[in-house]
Amino acid sequence: MWFKNISAYVLAEGFDLDVERLQQALTDHRFRPCARSEQSRVGWVNPVESRNTDSDQFVHQLGTYAMVCLRKEEKLLPSAVVSDLVEEQVREIEARDARKVYRKEKLQLKDEAIATLLPRAFSRHRVIHAYLSLKDRMLIVNSSSASQAEELISALRDALGSFPVRRLNVQHSPMALMTQWLKDGQCSHGFRMDQDCELVNPMEDGNVIRCKSQDLSADEVTAHLDAGKQVRKLGVVWNDAVSCVLTAELLISRVRFEDMILEKAREQEAELAAEQFDQDFAVMSLVISDLLAAVLEAFDGLADV
Repeated sequence: MWFKNISAYVLAEGFDLDVERLQQALTDHRFRPCARSEQSRVGWVNPVESRNTDSDQFVHQLGTYAMVCLRKEEKLLPSAVVSDLVEEQVREIEARDARKVYRKEKLQLKDEAIATLLPRAFSRHRVIHAYLSLKDRMLIVNSSSASQAEELISALRDALGSFPVRRLNVQHSPMALMTQWLKDGQCSHGFRMDQDCELVNPMEDGNVIRCKSQDLSADEVTAHLDAGKQVRKLGVVWNDAVSCVLTAELLISRVRFEDMILEKAREQEAELAAEQFDQDFAVMSLVISDLLAAVLEAFDGLADV
C-alpha cells in the first residue's frame, strides 16, 4: 500500500484519540452493501484486506501509525437512462389523459423512475486509505481530491462524534516560495526541481501555463515569471527518495517512491501478503513523516490558527 497522494491534516490541540476507541467506533460503522433502494453507502473495512467486508479489524496499527480504510458503494444510474424512462412515461400520460405534464409531476416521475431502476443498477466500489500519525498528530489521506478526503473525515466524525482537524496552514506562502525557487533555479530543505510546473496569473483565473517534462530553467519559463506569473504546482524530488508535485494548497500529488525506498521495504522476504503490507507501511509512513517535516520546515512551520 504505497500512497500516490498525500493530503495532510493536523489534529486539533487537546484532542486525543485512543486506537481502541477508534476500532470500536469504526466497528459500529462498518461497511454494509447498499440496500435495493439505496443509491450509495459508505462504511469502514479492513485496511489490509479492503475487499473483505466480513473482517472485524478496522484499524491496522504499526507503532505510532494507525491505518484505516473507507469503502463506498455507488449505484451506477446514468442520467440519460432515467431521462428516457421519464420521457416515455410523460408521453404515455399525455396521450392517455389528453393533458400536459408539468415540471412538478415530472420530478415525481423522476423519483419513481430512480426507485424502479436502482435495484437493477450495477454497483461501483472504491476505497480511500488513510492513516493517523499519532506522534505527529496528523491524518494522512491517500487522495488528491479534497471532496474525497473530506468524505473520509466526515465519516470519522460520524463514527467518533468529534474529529477536529484542519488542513496544513503554514507561515510562508507556498506559491510565493515555489515561485522564488523557480526564479533561483534551486530549492531548499532537501528538495530539487523536477521537470513539471503550473504557472498562473493571480489576477486572471483562466491564464494558466502548464509545463511538463521541460527544462524549467528555459528562457520561455523565465519570461512567464518576469511577466508576473506565479507557481501553483511544482514538480520536485526530495532527498532522491520521493518525487512528487507540490501545490499551493500543500497537497502532494503524483507521489512516486524511488527504487531505494521500495527496495528497503523488501529487504526481508515476506511469506504472507499481510507481512509485506506491514513492511511497506512501516517504510512508507516513516518516509512520509520526514517528507512532511521537510515541507513544514521549508514553509516556516505551521501557522497559528
